[in-house]
Amino acid sequence: MSTIAPPADPESDARVKAVFDDIRATRKSDFINNMWLWLAFDADLLEQTWRDVKAVMATPSALDPLVKEMLYIAVSVSNGCGYCAHSHTAAARAKGMSDAEHADLLRVISLAARTNQLATALQVPVDAAFDRTA
Repeated sequence: MSTIAPPADPESDARVKAVFDDIRATRKSDFINNMWLWLAFDADLLEQTWRDVKAVMATPSALDPLVKEMLYIAVSVSNGCGYCAHSHTAAARAKGMSDAEHADLLRVISLAARTNQLATALQVPVDAAFDRTA
């Protein structure tokens, strides 16, 4: 259950409409997903969040767009965010992620979670060879 209700008519706010129009143009889609609809309760928060998402996820960089989506899935799973795990899995599939790649991603996420817990429980010291400041 949501902690707030989304605005009844979010695009009646000119700032929200401008962000939604930019989302549509950037994604080449008329679909505005629930994350943006719920964030529309506060135009400042909506603008800031979209600015950051657009800068990282929609702007060409050293990472391939599919890799970015797969990383987002991994972090979302680690943080327990079902919404983001679903939405970024859909985005990764739209960018070409296959079932085999998805299964591999889940294996990596599962392995990393397990070995992270072991390293944390054992308080394994970092090897000097891995410390770039040494």
